[in-house]
Amino acid sequence: MNVRTVAATRWVERWERQQQRYAVDREERFTVISDVVERVTAGHAAPLLLDLGCGPGSLAARLAERMPEAEVVGVDADPLLLELGRAHHGTALRFAEASIGEPGWLDALALDRPVDAAVSTTALHYLGEDALRRTYEGLAGRIRPGGVLVNGDHLEPDSPKVHELAVDIGRRRAERQQALTHEDWESWWSGVRADPELTPLLAARDRRTHPRCEGNDLTLTDHLALLREAGFEHVGTVWQFGKSHVVVAVR
Repeated sequence: MNVRTVAATRWVERWERQQQRYAVDREERFTVISDVVERVTAGHAAPLLLDLGCGPGSLAARLAERMPEAEVVGVDADPLLLELGRAHHGTALRFAEASIGEPGWLDALALDRPVDAAVSTTALHYLGEDALRRTYEGLAGRIRPGGVLVNGDHLEPDSPKVHELAVDIGRRRAERQQALTHEDWESWWSGVRADPELTPLLAARDRRTHPRCEGNDLTLTDHLALLREAGFEHVGTVWQFGKSHVVVAVR
C-alpha cells in the first residue's frame, strides 16, 4: 500500500522532531556514528550498510547522503514506518521488514555479500537479553573481518549513583536544547491514527503480530561482554553524554 510522498514527508518530519525528546544530542550522535562508518569503509567500493530498527530511515538517510556509493538497508518490524520511509526517501535506501533477534531475521534481508557496517540508534534496548545475544552473534557472523557494529543507545552505567548523575546530566542538556518542547511518542502516534491518508497503512499494521518489547537492564559493561562473546575482537565506547553512548564493536 502506497502513501503519497507529501503525506510521508509530513509525518517523517514530525518523527524527526519528536525523536529529539528521546536521544541526547541526537544529531551529534548520528554524526559520530557516520564518522565511524565512513572511516571503517574507506577504500571499499559500494559498502553494504545495515540500519537496525531504522523506523522511517533517519540514520539510514544520513548515511546514504554521506556515502552515496554505499548500499544502505533499513531494517524494522513496523510496516507503517517502513512505508513512510520508502515514500519519503525513494530509491536512496532499501527497506526490509524483519523482527530483529528473531530466528532467521538476517536471512529475510536477502543480503548478497558480507556486511561492512551495521548501525543502530535508540532501538536495541528494546530487545530482551536472549534476543540481544542472538542479534550480536548473528551480526558477528555476517559482518566482514574489519567491519563494524555501531550502536547509539541508552546504556546503563554500572554504578547506581553514576546512573542518577547521568540521567540528570541528560535532562539538563535536553532542557537547554529545548528538546522537551517537541511532541512525544504518544502524540505522534495519535496524530498518525487521526490521519485518513494513513488508514490503509494502519489497518495493515494492526493485522500484523508485532514483536514484544521485552527490554533489558544490562549495563554498558554487560553489553561489551556480550559483544566479545559474540566474536567481536575490539569493543568500546567512542562517544557519551549522560546515558547516551555510541558503542563500537569491530570484527
